[in-house]
Amino acid sequence: MACRDSVGLPYEITLELHRDGALYGTVGERCGWLLVRLARGVAEARAVSEAQWPDPDDRFPDEEELFAFRYRTRNGIVSGGELRCQLRTIPIWIPAQRGATGEWRLTRRAFVEAWGGGGVGMRAVLTSAELAAFVESLVTEAEECLAPQESGNPTRTR
Repeated sequence: MACRDSVGLPYEITLELHRDGALYGTVGERCGWLLVRLARGVAEARAVSEAQWPDPDDRFPDEEELFAFRYRTRNGIVSGGELRCQLRTIPIWIPAQRGATGEWRLTRRAFVEAWGGGGVGMRAVLTSAELAAFVESLVTEAEECLAPQESGNPTRTR
């Protein structure tokens, strides 16, 4: 949803979370620049060949928490939902093949969690490719909301 200035021009975005077609929460007031920065960071991390994370799907920016969007009322009270993304390292045991010893393999995943105003939560576990696609779709939708509109075409506020 577009945030508008005093003359009604869109200048930033706020995210509306929907679940089964119903509004689930409103978060991240003026978060567009954070999403653009994250999209760039994920793309750069995937492009770098790194010995510790040979699989591009395990490569993410270095922060443990990639974003945490909440809704705050004008008096500073947090309500209305939360959307956050944290990185977690997951050890997976790879059993031995033909007499060799097994080994641990580490993978990294992004845990995207959404909490509605009523306290109900949802979680998605994403590879870096899936996170990149998710954030890119948010950025694309934000750019559509903020794009100058031709007369007769209302600004998209979804």
